[in-house]
Amino acid sequence: MTERIIDEELKLIPYYRNDEASLPWYQDLDVCKQVDNRDEPYDLDLLHAMYDYLSSHGDCYYIEYKGTLVGDVSLRDNAEVAIVVCKEYQNQHIGRRCVEDMLKLAKEKGMDTVKANIYSFNGQSRRMFEAVGFKKIDEEWYEYQSR
Repeated sequence: MTERIIDEELKLIPYYRNDEASLPWYQDLDVCKQVDNRDEPYDLDLLHAMYDYLSSHGDCYYIEYKGTLVGDVSLRDNAEVAIVVCKEYQNQHIGRRCVEDMLKLAKEKGMDTVKANIYSFNGQSRRMFEAVGFKKIDEEWYEYQSR
């Protein structure tokens, strides 16, 4: 897995353990609710378990925006994409650009369909995934079919 350059501001860095950067994202209760429907922050054990799982079941990247790590994105072997952007950097189309790159990666891997699990209350994520072409296929599942 190598670094993926999205544009002059944004690149994806292959996952490596970096608790200093990533733990604060998962200690933000709003982000925990958006991502996992959790009302409690992550601790280091849960953070490590999540990243160990994502990085051993697909491709997991940190999102670097203008030189700062601001979140993570993954494409699992089962064609599921997941993304987290810390609150301070949301609503700047960072997530959209990263998901579009994960769709390119999926195509490189021969995946015709990519799916995303989005909680029904997470309108922000729903709108972003729909903007890049995902369609709702079930209560909390969205799917992208490559053309």
